[in-house]
Amino acid sequence: MPADATRLLTLRPEGLYCPEGDFFIDPVRPVPRALITHGHSDHARAGHGAVLASAQTLDIMAIRYGEGFASATQAADAPVTLGGVEVLFHPAGHVLGSCQIEVRAGGVNAVVSGDYSRVPNPACAAFEPVPCDLFVTEATFALPVFHHPPPGDEIARLLASVAAFPERAHLIGAYALGKAQRVIMLLRQAGYDAPIYIHGALQRLCDYHLEQGIPLGDLRPATMDKAEAKTLRGAVVIAPPSAFASPWVQRFTDPVIAFASGWMQIRARARQRGVELPLVISDHVDWPDLTRTLRELNPAEFWITHGRDDALMRWAELEQRRARPLHLVGYEDEAE
Repeated sequence: MPADATRLLTLRPEGLYCPEGDFFIDPVRPVPRALITHGHSDHARAGHGAVLASAQTLDIMAIRYGEGFASATQAADAPVTLGGVEVLFHPAGHVLGSCQIEVRAGGVNAVVSGDYSRVPNPACAAFEPVPCDLFVTEATFALPVFHHPPPGDEIARLLASVAAFPERAHLIGAYALGKAQRVIMLLRQAGYDAPIYIHGALQRLCDYHLEQGIPLGDLRPATMDKAEAKTLRGAVVIAPPSAFASPWVQRFTDPVIAFASGWMQIRARARQRGVELPLVISDHVDWPDLTRTLRELNPAEFWITHGRDDALMRWAELEQRRARPLHLVGYEDEAE
């Protein structure tokens, strides 16, 4: 790799920093200028001076933090020059508005992927491979054991359970941004056209997806008393994980508890959460897609922001690829 490619990015306590452009990417604390890959709270924080992100990510941040989440905002709807570097945003396939951030200068480029997925997601734009000299990747599921099944197969298991237990509501835990809407869209694609009931914490983000043309279908509130909840026998109800530790869940009589996450491949995690129907549906690359992406892009070097980097570093050694773990703290699944 040309010697000056790694000068595009460096590591500071706030996170990844571009000296030539004088900006941070997904910083973990307030900074004067931040470029944000997507709206999850572990990557998109309030309190920055200026924020550059996709228009959808800016909208999502305003929904989650209020209109004054930053002193100034700019939508990344075209290439932007900051200092001596050119910045471009490319779809990441993770959640609505999620982007990879490409930094170009001096004939070399670096791509910061944020969180990303290679599996088609009906709730957001598909991942766009961007050839680069330096690729900065997540490693959330960077262990060979993580080989996620096709999401359609998991939805088929859910629908089979709904058919088998028509007297029980199916309560599905799903993160408020991205996972909830993806599960809804997967159900619609599988032909499920009945009303889907959503916890109040999901309402505004689901409304925004509808405003953006994502056809979520008939959504109804699941905020009701115990007597009304009894009428939802056989229904599909989606709620954020925190709702399952609240009195809200007690309104339902003998529900089937499900959870949609790549972590549901680890049965011990499902048991710890009291999950009867684990759904292995992930918005991150699994091990085959992660290693496929690195081979496909073939960067001269790649860096690992967060996750299970030991196995990926060993893979890089065996593949004779240059790699560096960054051990960034603060990037994991968001609280909701």
